[in-house]
Amino acid sequence: MKRGLPDDAFSGKPMIGICNSASDLTPCNQHLDELAEFVKRGVWEAGGVPLEFPVTSLGETQIQPTAALLRNLMAMDVEESIRCNPLDGVVLLSGCDKTTPAMLMGAASVDLPSIMLTGGPMLTGRHRGAPLGSATDMWRMSEEVRAGKMSAEEFVATESSMTRSAGHCNPMGTASTMASMAEVLGMTLPQSASIPAPDTRRKQLAHLTGRRIVHMVYEDLRPSKVMTRPAFENAVKVLSAIGGSTNAVIHLLAIAGRVGVPLTLDDIDRIGSRLPLLVDIMPAGNRLMEDFFEAGGIPALMAELASILEGDALAVTGRPIRESWQGRTTSDTTMIRPLDQPIIEEAGIAVLRGNLCPQGAVVKPSAASPELLVHTGPALVFDSIEDFKARVDDPLLDVTAETVLVLRGCGPRGYPGMPEVGNMPLPEKMLKAGVRDMVRISDARMSGTAFGTTVLHVAPESTVGGPLALVRTGDRITLDVPSRSLTLHVSDDDLEQRRKEWHAPAPVATRGWSRLYIDHVMQADTGCDLDFLVGSSGSEVTRESH
Repeated sequence: MKRGLPDDAFSGKPMIGICNSASDLTPCNQHLDELAEFVKRGVWEAGGVPLEFPVTSLGETQIQPTAALLRNLMAMDVEESIRCNPLDGVVLLSGCDKTTPAMLMGAASVDLPSIMLTGGPMLTGRHRGAPLGSATDMWRMSEEVRAGKMSAEEFVATESSMTRSAGHCNPMGTASTMASMAEVLGMTLPQSASIPAPDTRRKQLAHLTGRRIVHMVYEDLRPSKVMTRPAFENAVKVLSAIGGSTNAVIHLLAIAGRVGVPLTLDDIDRIGSRLPLLVDIMPAGNRLMEDFFEAGGIPALMAELASILEGDALAVTGRPIRESWQGRTTSDTTMIRPLDQPIIEEAGIAVLRGNLCPQGAVVKPSAASPELLVHTGPALVFDSIEDFKARVDDPLLDVTAETVLVLRGCGPRGYPGMPEVGNMPLPEKMLKAGVRDMVRISDARMSGTAFGTTVLHVAPESTVGGPLALVRTGDRITLDVPSRSLTLHVSDDDLEQRRKEWHAPAPVATRGWSRLYIDHVMQADTGCDLDFLVGSSGSEVTRESH
């Protein structure tokens, strides 16, 4: 062979695929090539043959119109690359937001022995001695610039100090959240979620991951044996405790759909929404992933939550997941709080119902303003993100602090791809008046690093005729998070009349992946997977041409 391997290298040894999402176009994942080399060492050492291959790489900072449009495409790439090649087991190397769920979805649908290694968060950046959360502080500072409180020059100088190493965003954004979910689901070795990307201990973990996958092949330990219903319940509970991204709701629903575990939006609320926030990390708190790692990371947090977790769930270690937290304690109880001394008592992602969102919507109380969690105000409607950008800073905009900003046309089909625009920037006139939060409602998502009283993932979306399409400027809307309700104060008769007058917009794409996506994507309440991808096709290929 071109690799120069001896003939007996392939004699009875497990063929281990290293599924690598490294790309120069994905800054968060650029360093995965280096980690792959350490994975290979572990594979060779355990008696396997490592075979690295590339897959689609999705980076939030580069891809247009939104990386979420391509999550399912990447999952297909992962699934078909694993299935079509003669592999016995797979190591999944992920990093940026969508790469982790896409890889878990693809691997789940093949169900060969698989283990994940995430790339890790970047080191803490600082400006004038103050720590900076990549993206979270950018959102905050951009509002200060628009409010006239910070100069553009100071913004650039501060932003330039945020990213001082390899790795993904260091608040509890979507990347860190999904890395945490992968660890809690049992799909990684302990501490994979929080070891900083440049830390040599991540290289050590890569080596150990390479060793472990070879043993998993002999044990026939597959994703379907790891990502079970108890594992997903653990993930939902930890999601609350870390103040994790709302995007995790969509990704967990999609992953569960691939592995055949029944998980619903109502389960997310029932299992997790009344649980406390224990981790002091942006955007719900004040600190960053490097601090979380030093305080003990996911194992220490799970030890604190042990009384409410399903400890018998199997992990890729081949042992019950409780063994990953046994004997672990936090070194910093201000970073990981005791269960009886939470930062916020009820902080889990809440699922709303009502005539504006009959299939549900979500809100993250830990990132919202407490005084706005119960609020009634008049709607100000924007029909697209372009419409919003064109009007939001108009000094004549009819808006007050009581106004409810409503954005539509940004759902899975309507955009397409459900972009992270739900955390709409506040109107400039409101910022200059000192307002820093308003109720915002949309069928879009928001970045896990963002904050604010934002109602997201309204389902059905407006483009398919959901009630959001019928809202008019001036209609009164009530958000009541404690009662889990979102109400449009318009009579059923008036809404029916409006529906008769409504016309569905033409699809924004007519060919290629975008057209396939629009035709088959499901709504947010079921995870935005493609309808024909739900479930598993297994690893067997019954035909061959050689």
